[in-house]
Formats: sequence, C-alpha cells, structure tokens
Amino acid sequence: MTRTRTSQHSRRSLRAISFGTLAAVVLTSAVSVGVAATSAQAAGSTLQAAAAESGRYFGTAIAANKLSDSQYTTIANREFNMVTAENEMKLDATEPNQNQFNFTNGDRIVSWARSNGKQVRGHTLAWHSQQPGWMQNMSGTALRNAMLNHVTQVATHYRGQIHSWDVVNEAFADGSSGARRDSNLQRTGNDWIEAAFRAARAADPNAKLCYNDYNTDNWSHAKTQAVYNMVRDFKSRGVPIDCVGFQAHFNSGNPVPSNYHTTLGNFAALGVDVQITELDIAGSGTSQAEQYRGIMQACLAVARCTGVSVWGVRDSDSWRAGDTPLLFDGNGNKKLAYNYTLDALNAGGNGGNPGAGDCTVTVTRAEEWNDRFNVTFAVSGTSSWRVSIGLQGGQSLQNSWNAAISGTSGTLTATPNGNGNSFGITLYKNGSTGLPSATCSTT
Repeated sequence: MTRTRTSQHSRRSLRAISFGTLAAVVLTSAVSVGVAATSAQAAGSTLQAAAAESGRYFGTAIAANKLSDSQYTTIANREFNMVTAENEMKLDATEPNQNQFNFTNGDRIVSWARSNGKQVRGHTLAWHSQQPGWMQNMSGTALRNAMLNHVTQVATHYRGQIHSWDVVNEAFADGSSGARRDSNLQRTGNDWIEAAFRAARAADPNAKLCYNDYNTDNWSHAKTQAVYNMVRDFKSRGVPIDCVGFQAHFNSGNPVPSNYHTTLGNFAALGVDVQITELDIAGSGTSQAEQYRGIMQACLAVARCTGVSVWGVRDSDSWRAGDTPLLFDGNGNKKLAYNYTLDALNAGGNGGNPGAGDCTVTVTRAEEWNDRFNVTFAVSGTSSWRVSIGLQGGQSLQNSWNAAISGTSGTLTATPNGNGNSFGITLYKNGSTGLPSATCSTT
C-alpha cells in the first residue's frame, strides 16, 4: 500500500483492543438459509477454485505498479478471481484536484482483472482518510456536495464493471463509545453515510453497495454493535445497502475472536451479504495457519458470506510486511497458512469433519416471533446421522420436533427418532438473531 495507507493502518494495529486469547480459532463449519453442506466435493487446487465450490470468490488487493512483476501477476492470476484496487480508486487518486478526475491506474487494474476473467471490488468512494488536500480543507455544505459529486462521478465511470463498492469506509470510532468517528464528513451531518449510499445506487444500480470497517469482528464490542444498528436501520428504511465488509486485520493483540462466526451470521440475518475484505493475520507457522482456517470456516458457516479477499499477494507486498501476514512468502512460496486455507475451503460446509461421509444437512430459517424463531433441518445421504448444531450468542432451545435433541444452549446434538430425515427446533433469541450452524456426520 502507499505510505499514507500504511501509517493509517499501523496506528490502527497498535491501538487494537484485544479480542481474546491468541489461541487458534477452529470453528464448526455449516451453511445457512437453505444451502447444503457436504463433504462430497471435488478438491480445488487453487484458492479461487476451492472457494468456487461453495459459490464464493477468493480475492486479493492489487497495486497497479506491480502489474509488471511476473511472479506477482502469475500468483494473482492463478489463485484469485476477485481484485480490489489497493489505492488506485481512493479519493486522492481519483480526484486529485476538484472536478479533475484521474482514472488511469484504476483503469489499469480493472483492465488487467477483466482480461483475466476476474471481478473487481471498488475501494472506496467516501472515507475520512486519503482525501486530497482540497477536500481536507472543505467543510459543511460545500464538502457534502463535493463528496456526493465524487461518489457519483467515480461510480458512474466504473458503472457495470464493479462487483461491490465499499461506498463508505471506517466511519465509526474505536473504543467503547459506539459513536461515529469525528471527521470532516461526519460534521456535514449524521445522514452523510445514507446520502453516499443513495448517490452510489443512482450512479451504478447493479453494483453491490457495502459499508466497510475494521475492529468490527467481535460481536460483543460497541463498535460492532453500532455498525449493526446502522445497517439494521438502513434496511428498515430502504436505504440501499447490500453488504457489509469486515477488513479482518489481525495480530497478537487483536486475534480472530472466537465469536467471529456469530458476528458474520448476525449481520447476514439482517438481509445483507457479508464479505471479508482486507484479510491479513500477523504471525507464522501453525498459529497463523489455524487462524486463517478459522476465518474460512466462519465464512463457510454463513450462506451470505460471499467471499474473502486478502490484502496483498506476497508478504513483501503487504502494508505490514514485517508481520508476514499473507498466504505467500516474499519469494512467492505457499505458506502453511495457504495450505490450511485451501484445505478449509475444500472441506466446505463440513469443515473437514472426518466422520461426515456423504451426509448433507440443509438449514433454513422458518417462522419468527419477537422473542423466538424456528429453524428446520433436512438431512440427506444417509438415514443414520448425527447433526451438531451451534447456537449463536445467548440463544437457547425452547422446543424441537422429529428428532432427539440433547443440550439446550451452546451446541446441540440431533439424532433420528424414527420420524425421518427432516426436523426442526424453536430457539429463544435472547438478543441473537443469527442462524445456527450445523454439521452432519454419519453414525
């Protein structure tokens, strides 16, 4: 990344709040909203092929000045099918002078991606950081109008070429306040985020529109809750938001939280896609590899987690190169983290459960009330099965039918009771609306 972006993210890592222990996160994989989990999948030999088995993408950030590096482009072309411009579509790059737009490097990346059969994530239309000097010196109505013009012009230029836009980036403050970040954009009025999304929709009706942020990984944290409440409000009022991006920058003080899958599932339950947008994990060896595997399993556990992007190709390309946070080392060799990531993607919905055989379980949300909701499960592939059900947050079992259920909270176990291969449960929400995870194994 550029020097400006590096310093921005470096400060972020140093002040990151610890999300728990650094122990590896190994999450039970599953699927939700009517998507089946199965172990009978053909193994993909690359990240993009393995992710595609479950209908997901696997992407990376690309820098225009590295497109002449043959090792870099060979790895990127082989492994990834989604591309994010690292800096070339940000505000200072695309509008260095007011109303004078420069798309040269952004267009280079889009051209390379499309000529190699890849899709593009746009990053980013509105952000408090990496603003050009002329924008930094503006305020009030003038700034609001300039921001909306920027969103409109850039999104219009790339209309029809972008899979998802990070419309607004990093608008919430760190810490325990749950407040918006105090920025020049925020001071134009609390509705500035909504205004940016509406402008983006008008400019490119077919692109998915995302809110993107960091340190929103732990479900119990105030920043996560604040973003969740904004998205819920937007959905309730028809503000055009289609997805939420989780940057997922992790280190020893900020490891992958054990409730990461809960976070993804709860956001998805609002009716938006979730995307892991800038993944990198400081470290090496098994600890790093296990955390990468946990991230993959968390995404696979949520049907609306549509893809994962790492923030760079090789460790040497990373904005935090000294942390060796990526899947390829500086010489372009696959790391242990690569192998764990590929294996997790190939394991698909069952997360590599060695007893899974050809057992498949489909999980579907059914009737819902203020305090509880129904979930149905359909098992195929065997009549001798055991389904492990991972409840989200504080959810607890109220009722069940057509199966024998053990447990009332945390992890439930379902086995046949002679009523066939379809069964259901009623769950008290207790503050969590996320769909439970489920894994099927033969007995």
